[in-house]
Amino acid sequence: MSQQEHKHAPLIEHLVELRSRLMRAVVLILVIFLGLYAFANDIYTFVADPLMALLPEGSQMIATEVASPFLAPFKLTLMVAFLIAVPFVLHQAWAFIAPGLYANEKHLALPLLASSILLFYTGIAFAYYVVFPLLFQFFTQTGPAQVAVMTDIQQYLNFVLKLFFAFGIAFEIPVATFLLILSGATTVQSLASKRPYIILGCFIIGMLLTPPDVVSQSLLAVPMYLLYEVGLLLGRLVKRKREDGE
Repeated sequence: MSQQEHKHAPLIEHLVELRSRLMRAVVLILVIFLGLYAFANDIYTFVADPLMALLPEGSQMIATEVASPFLAPFKLTLMVAFLIAVPFVLHQAWAFIAPGLYANEKHLALPLLASSILLFYTGIAFAYYVVFPLLFQFFTQTGPAQVAVMTDIQQYLNFVLKLFFAFGIAFEIPVATFLLILSGATTVQSLASKRPYIILGCFIIGMLLTPPDVVSQSLLAVPMYLLYEVGLLLGRLVKRKREDGE
């Protein structure tokens, strides 16, 4: 075998392993989806409850497209299957990259991976149980009294999925802050000096994602800022540990 073929062999092995791990993740998502599909309508009803609870008795959603009654629960169930499978998907990614990491990187990677998953789920739960009731109460009470709220099921699903992912990603702030400090891209002192801009940015994001009232904006902005401070605290702890070690 030539030298060039020797170089290509490890690459092919890595690609085969990557394909194998991707296939495992896809198969698990499909298995979970098939197990949940019988409850697709129940899952959609659960997600729609924060809005339906605020509508007059007897109100219902509408479908403005022929396929919406099928596609909306189908899409939501597939998304739920993916969310349930996220720990396994990330574990497959971890197993693929772990052999190339140093021992100290492996020591930090697992806690970061677990905390990322937990924070993402926490963000989704926060959106569903705290933000949605406030949002929908605002939307349903500010319209003219003569207008009946009849939300299209597909439009509602697109709206809540965007918020789910927005809050899930927003709750990753501690991990992102910690990684920036750990990688040396910035320092704790530099980030701490930018607090006024961070606070302003949190409230701007809160203004864009929530109704235009102080309470609901604060419900997103304040947790985001507190999570930012958690990231700074973790960065300080790691820095102090390194200094003690040296």
